[in-house]
Amino acid sequence: MIASVKGEVLSIGLDHAVVEVGGVGMAVQATPATLATLRRGEQARLATSLVVREDSLTLFGFADTEARDLFTLLQTVSGIGPRLALAALAVLDPDQLRTALADGNITVLTQVPGIGRKGAERLTLELRDKVLAAEPTAAGVEPQHAAGAVRTEVVEALAGLGFAAKQAEQAVDKVAAAQPEADTSSLLRAALTTLGTKR
Repeated sequence: MIASVKGEVLSIGLDHAVVEVGGVGMAVQATPATLATLRRGEQARLATSLVVREDSLTLFGFADTEARDLFTLLQTVSGIGPRLALAALAVLDPDQLRTALADGNITVLTQVPGIGRKGAERLTLELRDKVLAAEPTAAGVEPQHAAGAVRTEVVEALAGLGFAAKQAEQAVDKVAAAQPEADTSSLLRAALTTLGTKR
């Protein structure tokens, strides 16, 4: 797989750019936001994903590996192909998309052309846990999602203690927002205290 390309930007179209790599001009499909970061005649580096079909080889490019990984993750859901995954990243930036999937926000997901209510529900159902478990690399991510794997561990621990999943998630999110740097044990203790006051 071609994981990235680096070279001079030869041309920029509405939905793709041509980057010269080792004397070969590679057409890279990309979102408008990614294309806006490129300048013709300047050097560029894009994280890429190569999609192989019987009749084509298509290279998709992204400003960073986080967007590329989300693009790949979206395609694990039945009915979501590369074009639809790229459309999702064109409408929503990686943080917005991750938050919508984690929160089960159907309204936000159906803003993407080609994704209806059933498709959005399937996306949240299949990807919610995977998105929460992933560690976002971007700075400024909302506290409850920046916790990533830590948040998931604490929610699972609380569920194991008999708390309802939704109740546990709300408590962890509240504590994580107040203490974004908290480790697993601190987060668990604080969440237990919060839940204890509700009982």
